[in-house]
Amino acid sequence: MARFHPLEVTDIRKETRDAVVVTLKPREEDRAAFAFTQGQYLTFRREFDGDELRRSYSICTGLDEGCLKVGIKRVDGGAFSTWANEELKVGEVLDAMPPQGRFFTALEPDKARHYLGFAGGSGITPVLSIIKTVLSREPRSSFTLVYANRQVGSIMFREELEDLKNLHLGRFSVIHVLETEGQEIDLFSGRIDAGKLETLFRLWIDAESVDTAFICGPEPMMLTIAESLRSHGLTDRQIKFELFASSQPGRAKKRAVSEKSAAAGNSCEVSVTLDGATRTFRMPKDGTAILDAAIGNDIDAPYSCKSGVCSTCRARVLEGEVEMEINHALEDYEVRAGYVLSCQCIPLSDKVVLSYDE
Repeated sequence: MARFHPLEVTDIRKETRDAVVVTLKPREEDRAAFAFTQGQYLTFRREFDGDELRRSYSICTGLDEGCLKVGIKRVDGGAFSTWANEELKVGEVLDAMPPQGRFFTALEPDKARHYLGFAGGSGITPVLSIIKTVLSREPRSSFTLVYANRQVGSIMFREELEDLKNLHLGRFSVIHVLETEGQEIDLFSGRIDAGKLETLFRLWIDAESVDTAFICGPEPMMLTIAESLRSHGLTDRQIKFELFASSQPGRAKKRAVSEKSAAAGNSCEVSVTLDGATRTFRMPKDGTAILDAAIGNDIDAPYSCKSGVCSTCRARVLEGEVEMEINHALEDYEVRAGYVLSCQCIPLSDKVVLSYDE
């Protein structure tokens, strides 16, 4: 599960001034491992100045395109994204985990559904994969996309979206909302906020006709959109999230622990199963996450963001009690079934049994 595989870079296309689309080719023996579902992502690793960095980027191709591509937008101060935009070359090899993520719904070719997508900036990447796959494999379904950007020049996949609209007339529509550029219709200028959404649902989008809504973008925007969707009748089961940036700084490295508790040797026995093998170790109950303790004990546990945003480190607690401090990735039903984000998983009991293989 945690194993990385080499992917050859076969093409790099400059998409916008600060974003590239990278085409990747797995080895023949790894081809099956990189079969993906629309909306999934890849986790990459690379060393920078002796430190290993892991970053996740969404696949932007549809299932019927026969290739594997990811979109990488440069983030100010981001080592991996800056390197990918400025230094990565065709012919180089990237280490990546097989596709992961659950930002999708099962396709049913005989159904006629209406999908609604909201994307902000590079949040278009997984949504584009979903759009292309839905239009190809659910011929009776339609898709409405609301895409927010600062200006025209920052719109990723602009030409591709226009081509899809022309190819699937009446089935695919795009509403561009630009923050810093005026448009003929005032509603489509500025930021997406509660007032703009209210007008959008009153004049442009029939919320009652929407079967599933996909939202991918910054957390504040996503929360505002989700609340508006709920107020217009959609249930949580109809709303799918993919968060690529969180306003929360993540879990603190350590909790405050009393000297008395520390002196008492307050620790936990943890058993971790990964790829069929089980390892047992002891760790302090001092606020350290099980993922960090596992890595410290030379277990190659899977992870990417370590902020509770992606689901790369997802595991299931089979025994014991834990507390998950931040969760932006798991659905309620997964949590009820015992699944956790191990990067946010703090042991509370004296023994915890956890499996990445469930």
